[in-house]
Formats: sequence, structure tokens, C-alpha cells
Amino acid sequence: MVLRNYSDHTIKAYSSLISRFLRQWDNEQIENLSTNQINDYIYELVTDNNYSRSFQNQMINAIKLYYRVMYGRLSEDLEAPRPKKERKLPIVLSREEINSIINVISNKKQRVIIMLIYATGVRLGEVIQIKLGDIDIDRKLIFIRGGKGKKDRIVPLSDKLYQNLRGYISMYKPEEYLFEGNGDSHYSARSVQQILKRALIKAGIKKNASVHSLRHSCATHMLESGTDLRLVQEILGHTSIKTTEIYTHISTRNILNVQSPLDSLDF
Repeated sequence: MVLRNYSDHTIKAYSSLISRFLRQWDNEQIENLSTNQINDYIYELVTDNNYSRSFQNQMINAIKLYYRVMYGRLSEDLEAPRPKKERKLPIVLSREEINSIINVISNKKQRVIIMLIYATGVRLGEVIQIKLGDIDIDRKLIFIRGGKGKKDRIVPLSDKLYQNLRGYISMYKPEEYLFEGNGDSHYSARSVQQILKRALIKAGIKKNASVHSLRHSCATHMLESGTDLRLVQEILGHTSIKTTEIYTHISTRNILNVQSPLDSLDF
């Protein structure tokens, strides 16, 4: 998986799933398991534990990779049925809610982390990997290195974010990573999640929002402000425009202009 340039997260997840799968069978059985046996294993695991669609897909991908690498079996020989794709709209915070979240965070570093995620739409795993050298002050850009799919991209550095970043850097004086944690490493993903969790409670926001909701909110608010869909796709680092199009379904730019038939009644 390392040679195939899989991310550390994917390697860890696949390794865990494959180990779990192998523990269910004798060594002599594994090579000659039929597709039906594998499908039955996945079905029982998912239904007994009520696992999500994404977990099921990840399990199928991990098992297929194992058989392709270890035994040369083609993917077509292990055609497990994929779960039906869910159509869930992402959770989006309003501008007022974002403002409240930022205002209740008193710690400068924590405040700037949340601001940066919302301002640029970067993923949680990306924001903690940003280094000082990735910030181009003159061009007002931030380089995102090795994002999802191992792809680099640039995101804009807004004036307000720049001013807050400059104040943060002057105060904390990070040396390598923009947001440093304990020791020589970067800030942890868990710590960022806790920042938002506490801020949501303090701001009295009841939505089941996560750090990724800041990314969803960034994309939605950019579209509502008139930013071109293709540009939003580039900023978010989406491979397919179809992924970005989900935000057109939750943008209020057009839907709020629709007149309800109730408003035309005279009562």
C-alpha cells in the first residue's frame, strides 16, 4: 500500500479491516474462499453491527486489494454488491453561527485554526499539516500539500485571515508546522475536534456539526456569494464537479426567492 501511494489513514484502515477478515478463517481456507462466502461475511458483519455504507465500501475495497496482491485474483472475480448510495445533505452552519463560534473561542491559536478551516474550506487532516513555508504572503495563497488523493492545490488567503494569522504567528512563533502540538509534531486532529465541540456548546448551537461542517459551510457560503462552481471545486480539491454540485442543493441563493403558495392567500 505504501508503494501504491496510499495515505497513512487508508493504510491504517485497510490493515485493520484485513486483519479482522483474516481472523475469521483458517490459513488453508483463505486462498480459496468463494465470492459468496466473502459476501456472507461482509453482510453478517455489517448487519450485526449496523455499520455505515462507507464502512461497507471500505471493507469491500480492502478485501479486494488483499486478494489481488496476495493471490492475483481479479476484482471481477470478487464482485461484492455495493450498498445503495445515500443522498444526505451536509450540515451547514449559517454565517451568524460561524460568527458566534469564532467569538466564543478566547484562545488565539484555537480561534485561528477554526477561522482558517472556514475561510479556506480545507479538510481537518490538511489544516494540521500546513507548514510555515506553505504560506505565500505576497501572493496571498496557502499551499495544501498532499491533500486527498495525494494532490496539491492552492487556496486563497483572505485579508481578515491574513491579519489574524500574522498576529497568531507573532504570539506563538511556530517553527515548522503552522499549528504545532506537543513536542516537534503538529496539532492533533482530536484537539481541533474538541475545540469546535466546546465552541458549539458555548455558542448554544444545537446542530450536529463537525469540523467538516466548516468546510461545507465555506463552500455553501461561497456559492451564495456568487463564486463560480468550478472555482469552488478547485478550492475544495474535488476531483469531480459532481461532488461540488451537492452544495447547490443547500445554497439559499435561489430557493429563498421562491414564493410560497401560502403567501398568495388572503386570510
